[in-house]
Amino acid sequence: MHKRLHTATRVICIVCAIGIAAVIFLPIWRIELSAPQYPEGLVMQIFASKLGGNVEVINGLNHYIGMSQIHEKDFVEFQVLPVIFVTLAVFGLLTAIINRKWFFYAWFIFFALFGIVAMMDFYRWEYNYGHNLNPTAPIVVPGMAYQPPLIGYKQLLNFGAYSIPDSGGWIFIGAAVLLLFCFWLEIRKIIKIGKTIPVVVMVLLFSNGLISCSTGPTEIPYGKVPCDYCKMTILDKKFGAELVTAKGKMMYFDDLHCLISYKKENHLTDKDIAGIYISDYAGSGQLVRAGEAFYASGESIHGPMGGNIAAFLHADDRNKYLGEQKAVATDWKTIAQP
Repeated sequence: MHKRLHTATRVICIVCAIGIAAVIFLPIWRIELSAPQYPEGLVMQIFASKLGGNVEVINGLNHYIGMSQIHEKDFVEFQVLPVIFVTLAVFGLLTAIINRKWFFYAWFIFFALFGIVAMMDFYRWEYNYGHNLNPTAPIVVPGMAYQPPLIGYKQLLNFGAYSIPDSGGWIFIGAAVLLLFCFWLEIRKIIKIGKTIPVVVMVLLFSNGLISCSTGPTEIPYGKVPCDYCKMTILDKKFGAELVTAKGKMMYFDDLHCLISYKKENHLTDKDIAGIYISDYAGSGQLVRAGEAFYASGESIHGPMGGNIAAFLHADDRNKYLGEQKAVATDWKTIAQP
């Protein structure tokens, strides 16, 4: 009996197999580009067998900076990936049917190796496209490369590039988490580990996932990026603000006035936002979570776009400012009210 799988493992293997099969038809990854001249943004979606989104528009932009054109026929991966996903799904179903630990371990290792190799291949693809540039392109910036981030955000000239999992990618990540749990479930008696180990493993896994997905905050690139609302270059480090969407997309603003205006005009709700961060007006350089900052409002505060609100990391700094300037205390609930 010790060679047979736990019932929960067999059920999870079936669920994961179905999810992996669905990934064949869903977008796995997406690269988003944002710039003042494209307020709606540009998106390239990567499926198991094709590309989707604004590929032709992106190819037109790539021509100006010397990047190669992106065509589906150039990727052998589009012939290989569907086969691999089908194989993974079939192996998942066979694992539940055969009901042997050794078969599950083999499938788990195959799954993990595929995930690692896939990310290495994706990085190689990004590196080649971002570094192998045409020296006779209309726009040549010496020493500049245009490699998108493997995951997260990167500024490329006046474009902000976001690389994040799409629906199929999240399903695959979810399957990885479930299979890791099953792996612990099957080996816990063999190596005689305590009950606290799975908790530690899951915490480390989710912490790594949160860091990888860049849910914020990240340092605002002052002087390099435009405000996502007014399109003016962000310069003043006392007023910078950052909004992180639920998908991990970083949006930068030159002050709270622009961030609040953007949030209201785009009807963003708490479900759409992973976090909002404000620069410490006292000059520490830190970004403060909006709900934890201490605020002052008054005519002595002059934000880049006419805002009159300052955020402070510490209450003592805010109170000192109130005692020296014509300003009053306020709070995030009042500032962010619809």
